[in-house]
Amino acid sequence: MDQMENKRESLASRLGFILLSAGCAIGLGNVWRFPFITGQYGGAAFVLIYIFFLLVLALPVMVMEFAVGRASQKSVSESFNVLCPEHKVWSIWGYAGWFGCALLMMFYTVVTGWMLAYTCYSAYGILDGLTPEQVGGVFGELLGNPQAMSFWLLLTVNIALVVCGSGLQRGVERVTKFIMSGLLIIMLILAFRSVTLDGADKGLEFYLKPSLANLTSHGLGESVYAALGQAFFTLSLGVGSMAIFGSYIGKERSLMGESLIIAGLDTFVALVAGLIIFPACFAFNVNPGAGPGLIFVTLPNMFNAMSNGRIWSTLFFLFMSFAALSTVIAVFENVIACFMDKFGWARLKASIITCSLLFILALPCALGFNIWAGFQPLGAGSGVLDLEDFILSNNLLPIGSLVYILFCVTRYGWGWDNFIKEANTGTGLKLPKALRAYLTYVVPCVLVIILIVGYWEKFFK
Repeated sequence: MDQMENKRESLASRLGFILLSAGCAIGLGNVWRFPFITGQYGGAAFVLIYIFFLLVLALPVMVMEFAVGRASQKSVSESFNVLCPEHKVWSIWGYAGWFGCALLMMFYTVVTGWMLAYTCYSAYGILDGLTPEQVGGVFGELLGNPQAMSFWLLLTVNIALVVCGSGLQRGVERVTKFIMSGLLIIMLILAFRSVTLDGADKGLEFYLKPSLANLTSHGLGESVYAALGQAFFTLSLGVGSMAIFGSYIGKERSLMGESLIIAGLDTFVALVAGLIIFPACFAFNVNPGAGPGLIFVTLPNMFNAMSNGRIWSTLFFLFMSFAALSTVIAVFENVIACFMDKFGWARLKASIITCSLLFILALPCALGFNIWAGFQPLGAGSGVLDLEDFILSNNLLPIGSLVYILFCVTRYGWGWDNFIKEANTGTGLKLPKALRAYLTYVVPCVLVIILIVGYWEKFFK
């Protein structure tokens, strides 16, 4: 095991670190949830509030995750123990964070499988010429078929196995660079096509022109909380999914500047996803706040009405697949690194065991839409995915972020002096030391509010 620790892998370039970290952050929360929640809560005014919360809340927590990872040179399973061995209680979150990453993959791999399926459906013309009811039926048939759901899940897991098992630089870094480059190119092509559609100007006005009336249509408080939640959860902070990439880099660059670039890329993708969705929705008279069904039911109908719709539909779902796979590969790498750090396993062994276990653990989510559809843990209409998402999004992410903050600012953890020294080591933008009081008192209070309001909306509203 000592030999394994002395030969810890590292990323080949700064670009690899930025794209890997951005790939972990950029996922379906950006290109799926962001457009429809923006449409639901009023367009441009909502976006401005979202960006504000991203900068003042999410960014400092990202810096903390990177700092803990870089200083410890370990994954979340061991990092707390390495940096603060005298207070073993912190190491409990190492296991909770490890579990959180695994839990994310237990449902995220299933949804990624949907994206891969629809890429194939579009490419082969399966959706061509169907009525709106028939398009909705295709998605219903996919969810209701346990064999198909298991197949697309297995394909997703095997992609992660091949990429992560090939090595950090030769597999994870190289493939992520390709995926992220492809994602950005396809995204810009789709955005250009969308904004040049007849009638797209109304969608651009809705999306880019702030409107207080649109923002308050659901109640100002609800809209602000939705922006706060989206800004915070888009980066999947709190379970160490970012910290692992901090452990793979050197100390040449300060972490505030790197975090700002990654958050900027994450926001850029979310904003351009809006440029794809909103002009097209308004051009074809589609409700942009239609919810998750917007992607799999509403948009395929829209593509059917477009010239060369099969091409645009295939490109769109390939874009969605790339966004999803970038997160899958990044989080799988985190889970695999935890096994390597904890037990000293070789990468290939850890990859095979991780992917095999996560395929089995993800099956309940895949079967929750068909064989186990009667299991409704959070009330009528809910399923396994809803339960897993609730445990992660409403519990582990805010609690984990609170743990990272307290670990970095209190003398009972790693401590402010150690954190700020690590965060500001290297050239680049520094985290202001004057933020200590803000990070010690204000941000933890906001996280507690997020936790409480999340429970209120889920069970009492």
